[in-house]
Amino acid sequence: MDLRYTEAEEGFRAELRAWLDQAIPLLPAKPDRNDWPGRRAYDTAWQRLLFDAGYAGLHWSIEAGGKGATPTEHLIFLEETERAGAPYVGANFVGLLHAGPTIDAAGTQEQRRRYLPGILRGDDVWCQGFSEPGAGSDLASLRTRAVRDGDDYVINGSKIWTSHAEVADYCEMLVRTDPDAPKHKGITWLIVPMDVPGITIRPLETVMGTSEFAEVFFDDVRVPVANRVGEENDGWRVTMVTLSFERGTAFVSEVVACQRLLRELAALAKKMNRRPRASASAWDDVALRRELGHLTAEFEALWALTKWNVSEAQRSGVPGVGGSVFKLRFSETKQKVYDLAHRLLGRAALAVDDVAGLPSGALMDERLSSLSYTIAAGTSQIQRNIVGERILGLPKER
Repeated sequence: MDLRYTEAEEGFRAELRAWLDQAIPLLPAKPDRNDWPGRRAYDTAWQRLLFDAGYAGLHWSIEAGGKGATPTEHLIFLEETERAGAPYVGANFVGLLHAGPTIDAAGTQEQRRRYLPGILRGDDVWCQGFSEPGAGSDLASLRTRAVRDGDDYVINGSKIWTSHAEVADYCEMLVRTDPDAPKHKGITWLIVPMDVPGITIRPLETVMGTSEFAEVFFDDVRVPVANRVGEENDGWRVTMVTLSFERGTAFVSEVVACQRLLRELAALAKKMNRRPRASASAWDDVALRRELGHLTAEFEALWALTKWNVSEAQRSGVPGVGGSVFKLRFSETKQKVYDLAHRLLGRAALAVDDVAGLPSGALMDERLSSLSYTIAAGTSQIQRNIVGERILGLPKER
């Protein structure tokens, strides 16, 4: 394992920084967080800029239309775009991070030709139809049925927590095609166009007041068999491909953002009085300094673990289960960061807008958002099962 960057990688970093310095000042203002058509347009426009500059799907294979970049170059890209304040992948994340890599790895040549260019250019937005009301973390318990009828599958059932469903063109979807098979068998991975008859979308309002998720109902929805990725009843294996990509470098930008936030919290503590009319600043609190130090060290370790996972992916070609170790630790540590921010701001942390020059509005949003990280992409309990079974070799769930 070598965590140092090569001369060529540092050259790539310099070129990327120069392009970001030119591109970011030209971006329009961000749309309102509840304006999902506007957010889709903003996110896909940024994706098109990346495409035109040669940075779209950087880590995708050359055959898929990407640049065949190494995992290390992808890591540098994520690190530099976050530090530059570039737009997050946003509404494009399912297509770019899940569906696209999965189709590239497990799809047919025709599927690659049909779907991958639209994802890279930002023409098509995808949503993820995995979770169901009775099958969230226990994904293999899904019950949405797909019955073969000639050249089509007929789908009935529902999905929940479907990211960006209301603005999506396609859904990467898991369905049960053999209800009599064991729990992890009988599942199939389908590409479902979101404009076919029989689909009903109901946006779900989150605790933050936004609706990036939806519940989606399928009533005799017909999808061609040609939209199946992998073999019938082999969807669980295909899903593991999807989730391995999701847990590879998916949270790199978040680590960089948390490291920046910890520096900002330290600077803020040096300015803030602990109590009105008190001469001592919050920074004089030894316990607060100790906690900041511990959290800073945690994120330094997470950054080293990220580079270790990237080194592993560079050798094998696909992110491995080490991503579960990272996701487990990161999601729980991120919540500690925002708990600390909340205590530092005191009552101001309850405001949805900035108060008295403090960044309380943004911190409130992020603190609420952080609560989802121990649930999304596999709960902490599921991650511990993965670590126990696939890394430590403990007995598997029966």
